[in-house]
Amino acid sequence: MDNKKTKILVADDEKDIRDILNLLLIGEGYEVILAQNGKEALDLSNDDIDLYILDVNMPIMTGFVAGSEIRKKYLAPIIFLTAYTGESDKVMGFSVGADDYIEKPFSNMELLLRVKSLLRRVQNYTQTPKQKMTQKQDDKKLIFKDLILDLETQSVIKENNVIVLTYTEFKILELFITHPKKIYSLENIYQSIWQEDAIGDSTIMVHIKNLRKKIGDNSRNPQYIKTAWGKGYYID
Repeated sequence: MDNKKTKILVADDEKDIRDILNLLLIGEGYEVILAQNGKEALDLSNDDIDLYILDVNMPIMTGFVAGSEIRKKYLAPIIFLTAYTGESDKVMGFSVGADDYIEKPFSNMELLLRVKSLLRRVQNYTQTPKQKMTQKQDDKKLIFKDLILDLETQSVIKENNVIVLTYTEFKILELFITHPKKIYSLENIYQSIWQEDAIGDSTIMVHIKNLRKKIGDNSRNPQYIKTAWGKGYYID
């Protein structure tokens, strides 16, 4: 039996926040690695980390920059902590590869729920891209128009170009493609991806905006993800 503990890297320049998160996560049985800034977080990142919790506003290297660099090498989910509440900040966070975004001050229970939710969602995606590429690819691809979804490497190929998506972006696109013409409301999408009711404010619209941008889909004249006004989104 594999008794390996789930590893979570926490980066925050405030010692009080680090101490709180350390106690909170250890109490849930996780192994915690602490960093005081984005540079330390990047230096400590590796294949064994299962989830990253990064403060946005850190010295030396911000959480956004650290998260962007981490995302280039690893697929482990990233949660950003921030005191900023503007929509542009959320768009920035998700555009550099975030899977979730929690505003300070946060509820300990809410943070734990989001951590558990993310870890549950990616339990079948814990291998590194290199490991996944060595496995058999039979029956591991979905094709829609000129998009090829590789279910193993969690990436999309379009016109021979590889598009790397976050886990959430990929699962949203996979959901639409496997259920063509079905209209999903924001709540439906959240429940399908997270397997639970929505927590806090909706981030699905931001994920879809980023997804459209990455696959080259014009929201005004979409070729892939279409909008059913007042109802939700679908692929036709």
